[in-house]
Amino acid sequence: MNEQMQSAAGEFAQGCGSLLKQAREDAGMSRQDAASQLKMPERVLKSLEDENWQQLGAPVFVRGQLRSYAKLLKVDIDPYLQQAQLQPIRPAELISHSHTPRYQRLLESVARRAVYVVITAAIAVPVWVATQSHIDQGDDSRTTASLDVVPSDVVSTGNQTTQPQAVAGRQAAPYVASLTPLPRNNGNGLVLRMSGDSWVQITGPDGVTLEKGLLKSGEERNYRNGQVGRVVLGNASAVEVQQAGSTVDIAPYRRANVARFTVSSDGSLAPVAD
Repeated sequence: MNEQMQSAAGEFAQGCGSLLKQAREDAGMSRQDAASQLKMPERVLKSLEDENWQQLGAPVFVRGQLRSYAKLLKVDIDPYLQQAQLQPIRPAELISHSHTPRYQRLLESVARRAVYVVITAAIAVPVWVATQSHIDQGDDSRTTASLDVVPSDVVSTGNQTTQPQAVAGRQAAPYVASLTPLPRNNGNGLVLRMSGDSWVQITGPDGVTLEKGLLKSGEERNYRNGQVGRVVLGNASAVEVQQAGSTVDIAPYRRANVARFTVSSDGSLAPVAD
């Protein structure tokens, strides 16, 4: 760029600077006075007078500075400027050093897409396999239990409920809650049948509440021997109690239509001491 400016500036006809310097001295004006009036640095005027064009930048700027200086000194320098034949400076040509061939761009695009496909497959396939495995095996490992009773393989010890060890080589299957009542116990335990609405509270031998709430007319509850420890029936006259397949007269256990009695491990009933 600097070499181009110097070459163009050097095409000015010699003598233009000397003419300006002579005109300034004839006008009795110092270079500092001229610089003050033109509002230019004094060094710029010195470069114009010494014809040191390369210090002043592009030829278009040199041309303007020369015209301004000549106008101040009332000197005609157009013949000198016409001889200069200044050429405009062309901007430097920019050459890209990071050009990527078309085939390389295509390869990079295909590689990126392949990476996306691999990542998607790595995430989706294991999830699909796990889902299918769960669907295929889920139905064979469940056991249905009624919400009405405690499952038979649950053992109560104190205030904790535990399950016995699973059979060797097989894990215990989980229980799935079902609203379908279990088959009747064929008269081997305690049975409560509601002919009317009755509030009941059934407690196990360990003090854990097995049932507590209002039972509607027509509902029935069945309990195994040893499962029930104490029974409270709110509307006792609307409840039929059977033990070991026989109807039990609960009149001895009633007071103000509320029956309270205990059930022993062998199924016998006894009144609750107040």
